[in-house]
Amino acid sequence: MTKIDFYQVNGDEALFTCRLIDQVYRRGHQIYVHTSGEQQAKHLDNHLWIFRPDAFVPHVTHDSEHEAPIRIGFDHEPDDHQDVLVNLSGDIPLFFSRFDRVAEVVPVDQNSRESARKNYAFYKERGYVLEYHNINQS
Repeated sequence: MTKIDFYQVNGDEALFTCRLIDQVYRRGHQIYVHTSGEQQAKHLDNHLWIFRPDAFVPHVTHDSEHEAPIRIGFDHEPDDHQDVLVNLSGDIPLFFSRFDRVAEVVPVDQNSRESARKNYAFYKERGYVLEYHNINQS
């Protein structure tokens, strides 16, 4: 059954997300990052290029013909990534259960927190294994 982690981020959400993706990738996992739309996908794509000048985090966006262990998308189901889903969209993707792990990244704003509470309840009612992490960073 899919294991789901909630990360409540009190700080720079983009920086935390890049660090999380980097850490999961370095442990040998494939990652699909589900964003709320094209703007958020491009924003994350840009951050992944610059957040660690001393390291390369191999990634592509959903419209790329190239393969990479990290794919960023927003409006469709990923074809081949089934290992780790990083969800930034605020909504639960219909395809979440095909992944071994889901990381729900929750920003500081109230609307995002309310959406995360609903998602948490959804997963809990269905018996998924849940963990909650409060992330404080500057």
